[in-house]
Order: sequence, then C-alpha cells, then structure tokens
Amino acid sequence: MAPKNRNLVLAAMIFAVGMTFIDQTIVSIAIPEMQRDLGLSSTGVQWVINGYLLALAALFAFGGRVSDIFGHRRMVVIGVIVFTVASALNGAVPDGAIAEAWLITFRVLQGVGAALMLPAALAIVVGSFELRERGKALAIFFAITGGLTSIGPIAGGYLSEWTWRAIFWINVPIAIIALILIATAKPENTRHPAPMDYRGLVLIVLGMGASVLGFQQASEWGWDNPATWACIVGGLALVVVFALVERRTEQPLIRVQIFQTRAFTVENIVLFFAMVAFVPLFFFASMYSQISLGNSVSEAGLYLLTFFAGFAIASQFGGRMFDSAGAKVPVVVGCALGAVSFALWASHLTDLDYNSQWYFIVLAGAGIGLMLGPANTDAINRAPQASYGEVSGITQTVRNYGASLGLAVLGTILIDQNRTNIEESLAGFDIPTSKADAIAQSLTQSNGGTQGGGFAEHAGAKATEVFEAVQLDFAKASRVVFFIMAGALAVAAVVALVGLQRGRQEALVE
Repeated sequence: MAPKNRNLVLAAMIFAVGMTFIDQTIVSIAIPEMQRDLGLSSTGVQWVINGYLLALAALFAFGGRVSDIFGHRRMVVIGVIVFTVASALNGAVPDGAIAEAWLITFRVLQGVGAALMLPAALAIVVGSFELRERGKALAIFFAITGGLTSIGPIAGGYLSEWTWRAIFWINVPIAIIALILIATAKPENTRHPAPMDYRGLVLIVLGMGASVLGFQQASEWGWDNPATWACIVGGLALVVVFALVERRTEQPLIRVQIFQTRAFTVENIVLFFAMVAFVPLFFFASMYSQISLGNSVSEAGLYLLTFFAGFAIASQFGGRMFDSAGAKVPVVVGCALGAVSFALWASHLTDLDYNSQWYFIVLAGAGIGLMLGPANTDAINRAPQASYGEVSGITQTVRNYGASLGLAVLGTILIDQNRTNIEESLAGFDIPTSKADAIAQSLTQSNGGTQGGGFAEHAGAKATEVFEAVQLDFAKASRVVFFIMAGALAVAAVVALVGLQRGRQEALVE
C-alpha cells in the first residue's frame, strides 16, 4: 500500500472511531437537560450512559472476532452505520412515556455499533503499516481519538444551548465523512474465518449485564430485595464461569491464558480501577456543576474542560516517562496523584465555588493523563505482535467493564446518599419526608434551577431556601462519590507499586 494511501486509511479510521470517543463525554453534559425535557428517572439517566458502556464492554471481543470472520473494512462500515443510525434515532426521541425506553434501547445499539467498529478499525491500522512504522501510526491514532474525548464537554455544552438533540445529530456528518474516506482509501478487507464462540458470548453478556443491573437498580429495588443480590452475585458468578469455560475452549472469544503474564494482569487491574473514576467522572461532575453550582450546560462543559487541561499536558510527560523508564513510575505516580487530587477535589465540593476547586481538578486530570497511556501501552506490549488485536480487545473490555460497573455502583450511592441528605435537611423546614424524594427529583429535572414547577409546588413559600439547602445536599452526596473514586485510584496505585517492575520490559514473545 502506498504511503499516501496508508495515511488516508489512518484518517478514515480516526473519523470512524472518533465519534465513539466523543460520545463518552458529550452525552454526560446534556443529561440534566435531557432529564428535564423528557422526565427521565434517576436510574434512567444512568442507563442512558451505562447502556452504551455496557454494550461496548460486553461485545468488544465479539466485534473483534466478527471482523476477523467477515472482514475488517466491512465491519467498520457496518459499525459506523449502526452507530450513526442509533445516534440519529436518539436525537429524534419522542416525548412521553416511551422516551426513557427509547433512549436506553438506542444507546445500547450505539454501543453495539462501537463494539463492531473499534476492533476492526484497530486491525486495519495495524495491518496498513509496516512493523517499523506501526508504533508511530498507532500513537497518532490514539493521540487524536483520545484527544477527541476532551472535545465532548465543550461541544456538548454549546450544542445543548441550541438543543440537546444536536449532541446525537452531530455524529451524522462525521459518519458521512468517514464513509467517504473509507470508500476512497479502500483499506484491505482482511478476513480470517474461524468458529464463533457463542457459548462464551452468552456468558460474558449475561454476566456483565446482570452484575451491572443489580448494582444500578439497587437504589430503586432496595438492598434488601433478593432480586438485587441475585443479579449481582449471579452476574459476577457468570463472569467467573466465563473465564473457566474459555480456558477449555479451543478457539475462545477471549484467550484468558494471557492473564498468566503478570504485567498484563497487573496493568488490567490498574486500568479497571482507574476507569471506575475516569469515565463516570464526566457524568457526576456534569450533574454537580449544573445542580450544585447552578451552571448552564456550556458552563458545565468548561468546568469539565479544566480536567482535560491537566490531562492533556500530563499525558505528554507520561508517554516520555514510559519511553525512557518503563510503565511503573508514570503509572504509580499518576494513580497516586489522581487519588490525592480527587480526595482534595471532593473535600471542596461543598464550598460550592469553582475557584476553590480548579487547581485540584487540573491535578486530578494530570494524574489520569500521566498513567493512562503508559498503563494501556504496557498492557498491549505484554503480547506477541500477532496478538495485538486480541490483547487490545481484552484491555478495552476490562476498561469499559470497570467504567460501567463504577457508574452503576457510584450512581446508586449518589441516589441513596442524596435522598438521605435531603430528608435530613427538609426536616428542618417542616417538610414531610414523603415530599423529599419529589423535591430531589424536581431539582434534577429542572436542570439545577428553582424555576421548575414541580420544585416550587413541593417546596412551597420557602422554595429558595429549600433549593439552597438541596444544592448543598447534592454536593455532599457528590463528595462521597468523589472520595470513593479517589479510593479506587489509590487501589490502582498500590497494585501498580507492588505488581509492576521498574524499567522497560520487553514484549512477550512466542
């Protein structure tokens, strides 16, 4: 393939998968607006985010296998079309009782499209460049697509000022450009036919789905409900069964034997706990910014952009440290810095003042930026070059499952803690406990403002005082969530400190 054509292929793949990276942050910004307009429930708004993450996690390995069987270019095209059609349908969600189910369904379908597209696009990039040029090509691929994550908050903020539906419609012109580039570049439609591990697919989908369902619905079903624990325990048990079955499967969906490589296992544990903090952060910080700080959607985008200021700068240092000294130093230092910064950020959430938080937000972003690239690259380097796509698929599965599980657990904690805080606060205003949940729901659905009719109806003449108290209550609930995210990063730091070796490690060879 000519160099010019290789670069065109790279550009096509970046446009194709760029939508999926922007989508990780852009939707979180618009969630309060969507909830207000469509009347979504508290758990419903979490499923709008988590349905996408869960589908991506559960089906990523499946997408890799399908692309090997039917052709990488074909699956990128199919993935782009599925993702874009689902995105457009989300932008066209009708008002009324069907809205929540509609959004969740097509968000899951977006995740399916992303799962089909991403592994195939990675395989095309790897296959389009010679070994000596592959590292540079992948660095460009991940630098640009990863950088697109930071565009989500600001783009989502300004698009939502027009209409939140535009955050979904924006994917349509991007997809058209991607399809035109693919048709022009004509990347090879490489195929490696192999049997499909349907048993493994069913186990991983049911296991991940049930475990996340149990944690996320716990606030609605109750922790004393047998269904909650049946989903959690049953789902996690199915994930274990999946691992055991895959060890005995001749051509498994995921070759779990690779976890026998210590560094690979350690890096995936680190990435799992880091993603518990990183991806859910955009949802919780956006809600906090709009509800507790009373920011507009575009102001919430700028609030999150503060995080990416630290992330962008530190990621450059992280890459250089990895090249010169290996993964341990940037991963340990990054996780530790992230843990401390998230904790300090959490301690200042109840100040309800951006000026007391911004430097901790920058440092939190720097911590994640410092460790994320080295941890991900080091994990991939643990496998033979021939298994690059497979190892990348495993790492992405672990990362997205950590994010999905983290959002479910932390979301349930936020809802429960916020409900408790509001009940205690409203007792001082002689407002019955029976109205506390209605006020909390009204606050969220009015986008953090006091203008929502439901809020004024339940709060009465003391609406302004009650609103100020509930703003603080939500900040207190968010503080608990941020402290837990700090704890997750602290666990990642300890795992990296104990489990990784100093210095650069050579990739595993067969």
